[in-house]
Amino acid sequence: MANHKSALKRIRSNNAKRLRNKYQAKTTRTFIKKLKGTTDQAEAQELFKTVSSMLDRLAKKNIIHKNKAANNKSKLAKHINSLAAA
Repeated sequence: MANHKSALKRIRSNNAKRLRNKYQAKTTRTFIKKLKGTTDQAEAQELFKTVSSMLDRLAKKNIIHKNKAANNKSKLAKHINSLAAA
């Protein structure tokens, strides 16, 4: 257990940040699942804007890697384009 006052504060703040990051990442994953389940292209386009910005925000804050965000956005864009063809 930490003995210094600053170390105790660091533990508290790290825990708060961990919970916030976990919440944001889980929310983004839920939106991604919702987008993948969508069959209407217009609705998917609107959802894609939201999901795309969420992924960019996670990558900017180093919650996920920037390449992972780019790969996810690419796959989702591909999915939306396949809805147009179907």
